[in-house]
Amino acid sequence: METYRVRVTKDYLTFCSAHFIVFHGSQCERLHGHNYRIGAELEAVLDEDFLVFDFIALKGILREISNELDHRLLVPLESSKFSIELGEERVRIAYEDREWIVPRGDCALLPIENTTAERLAYHVSSRLLEELERRGMKRLVRMSVEVEESPGQSAVYTRAFDLPSDA
Repeated sequence: METYRVRVTKDYLTFCSAHFIVFHGSQCERLHGHNYRIGAELEAVLDEDFLVFDFIALKGILREISNELDHRLLVPLESSKFSIELGEERVRIAYEDREWIVPRGDCALLPIENTTAERLAYHVSSRLLEELERRGMKRLVRMSVEVEESPGQSAVYTRAFDLPSDA
């Protein structure tokens, strides 16, 4: 089987967000922010137009995903370390003796366990896959998503797919 890869990483595929993570099982960082940058690589069998996927469309999808996260507090809804209460107007997040109450519209409520760069790469990958499938992408063999937390410091999530027989 012959496959090709396309990669998109642009300076404007960014989001500025606040977060905190729990590490070593019991230490919670202070609330802080990053200027994140995202990129993606798709590997697939070429389509009838000899494309993996249209660059313009891929950049547009990644831009939509970054906009969903931009200027928000990243909240890990699947965390076992934080107590999270979702109200209609506010989100309450508690960790031991610390508490944050944030307007719900200022939060990105994410189905992940911790807002590490690794899990953010997973989240972006999941959102990207939703959009690719919605657009009929069936030839995907592998996808990698990179989330750069700061220059020279990034995490990459890769997932492989079985190629369907009708692709």
